[in-house]
Amino acid sequence: MPRVRVLVTLKPTLLDAQGRTVMEALHALGYTGVNQVRIGKVIEMDIADEGQSVQAQVKEMCDRLLANPVTELYEIEVLE
Repeated sequence: MPRVRVLVTLKPTLLDAQGRTVMEALHALGYTGVNQVRIGKVIEMDIADEGQSVQAQVKEMCDRLLANPVTELYEIEVLE
């Protein structure tokens, strides 16, 4: 049963308010060399083969539920 990892991030043109908050907190802790922080999410799943390729199944899941195509990008990695 393949394991799949999906990385979901905001599109680069969108302001990442959570990332900015983390960057400012890092600066307050003395890590002033941090210039940009982007926050995303990682989703890992084990997927049974259901006649459709694992890649195609996960792409459909991302398009329908796991990522917002208006504001987010995603990358799919099949870990085997």
